[in-house]
Amino acid sequence: MILPIVAYGSPILRKIAVDVQSDHPGLETLIANMWETLYNSSGVGLAAPQVNHSIRLFLVDTAQIFDMKDEEDAAFPDAPGMKGVFLNARILHTEGDNWAYNEGCLSIPKIRADISRPASVRLAYLDENFQPQEQTFTGLTARVIMHEFDHLEGKLFIDHIAPLKRTLMKGKLDDISKGRIRIDYRMIFHK
Repeated sequence: MILPIVAYGSPILRKIAVDVQSDHPGLETLIANMWETLYNSSGVGLAAPQVNHSIRLFLVDTAQIFDMKDEEDAAFPDAPGMKGVFLNARILHTEGDNWAYNEGCLSIPKIRADISRPASVRLAYLDENFQPQEQTFTGLTARVIMHEFDHLEGKLFIDHIAPLKRTLMKGKLDDISKGRIRIDYRMIFHK
């Protein structure tokens, strides 16, 4: 089932999400619905708070970026990308020089900005079978993971933008929070 995506302005996007327990009701269904929602909205990552669940869960599918065979993206060190479920993720450390890339967010449609993030991230997490994992991610995959991890911490990509630029976006952000936008996927607006 395709879930509505929570729009900018909703308090759930600013809450720190809680750990997921293995007996979380309907977790398997939620994960399946999140995959369907991700693909329906043409995203590459989706965090549970974006579908109105304040739990530490996000999905990433950067393989689809590389499947599009964009020459520019093919040069990234994480080609061919990856697809995975991340539960109770914790960033152990980041490494490498910060680099800018034009990011967007399904909860903040039609706004994009160059965001600077480290080149790699080491993550401890549980997979969808609650098996512990520890892995280092690089390139676009690291970027998407850090973006989705921010959602679990109540942060948005626009928090990484200089205050003046955010001030200049205020009108567009207000329009999003009030539902005065046209978008081709279902959204929930905080009134």
